[in-house]
Amino acid sequence: MKTLSLEHILQLHILAIRSFGGNEGIRDLGRLESAIASQDQEAFGKELYVGLHAKAAAMCRGIIGDHPFSDGNKRTAMLVALTFLQINGVEIEAQPGELEDFAVRIATDQLDVPVIARWLDDRSHSHSE
Repeated sequence: MKTLSLEHILQLHILAIRSFGGNEGIRDLGRLESAIASQDQEAFGKELYVGLHAKAAAMCRGIIGDHPFSDGNKRTAMLVALTFLQINGVEIEAQPGELEDFAVRIATDQLDVPVIARWLDDRSHSHSE
């Protein structure tokens, strides 16, 4: 499994802000590092988030829920989740506006990781398909 580093996520944040507007910057580095750690986090010797979709969902939820950036948290979170899946051979197919609407739902309905992972999985296909 390929993972995203802090530097990767900062670059994705800059890309999201420059593409869609807003202010660049980190508000809380610790919360961002916590979201990044969910890619390979363990509890009692077992993976906390099993599978690519759960790991992508955990990072997405962490960024949306914890607001580590000054602006663009939802946009960055979705870009992080999609990029993580893509570098691991999974593509997401969504209708125009669907990603944005889902990011807002994650924030307003405080969706949990399994629900986000299921949504991502329902829209996924591997590069080889």
